[in-house]
Amino acid sequence: MSAPVDPDRSEDVVRRLRAAGCVFAEEEAALLLEAAASPAELETLVARRVAGEPLEPLLGFAEFGGLRIHVDAGVFVPRRRTEVLAREAAALTRPGDAVLDLCCGAGAIGAVVAARVPGAVVYAADVEPAAVRAARVNLDPARVFEGDLFAPLPAELKGALAVIAVNAPYVPTDAIGMMPPEARLYEPAVALDGGADGLDLHRRIAAEAPEWLAPGGSVVIETSDEQAARTAGLFQAAGLAARVVSDDDLDGTVVIASRRPPAR
Repeated sequence: MSAPVDPDRSEDVVRRLRAAGCVFAEEEAALLLEAAASPAELETLVARRVAGEPLEPLLGFAEFGGLRIHVDAGVFVPRRRTEVLAREAAALTRPGDAVLDLCCGAGAIGAVVAARVPGAVVYAADVEPAAVRAARVNLDPARVFEGDLFAPLPAELKGALAVIAVNAPYVPTDAIGMMPPEARLYEPAVALDGGADGLDLHRRIAAEAPEWLAPGGSVVIETSDEQAARTAGLFQAAGLAARVVSDDDLDGTVVIASRRPPAR
């Protein structure tokens, strides 16, 4: 439970956060005040935030898709733009469907799908051990696997996944240095670096995903506006029908690539 904090203390926290460059200082102060169990803990949290640490691991959660997603230090923090991916994946899911949150991070996308589609059977996988630990808090831990892309998944999922939702890294290696410090200094490189053109993982996923999709199943993968046509082309070359969906309000872009159902 949060300790009572007087208004002067609250104003001091806001002032310190604003001086450190926090654009939403008032909102962040309220969250830190809520999270702190004592004045001493509050001081520690504020000092770490002022020093540049990301807010969400300090709080222990990130707001995403109407949920509070558990996150730890060193885990990729789900971005608001990725709510487009979660929304589109949920829209394609029906109760009873098997869904994979691939490159899952903390499992935010899978958690949104599970919350919005009761009865969906959500699996998740990530190569990063810290991400897997966090995802096992947010999802059924028995269905969260650690390993490279599809490699750790049960063989019975081949040809059975209705939706594969993917937020694989797509930042070109040379652009990592231009990312905000909160990302490049505190999140694992494996969650950010997409290779020379940002599409290394997209190529691998496009090559492997079709055999894991059920007939009529779809891959929903986050990309950027600049890369969307190339991402779509990779999945088209793999035999899937691909289209681009963008949301200007969320500044998010995804490619939806679907396996055509068998002809009747």
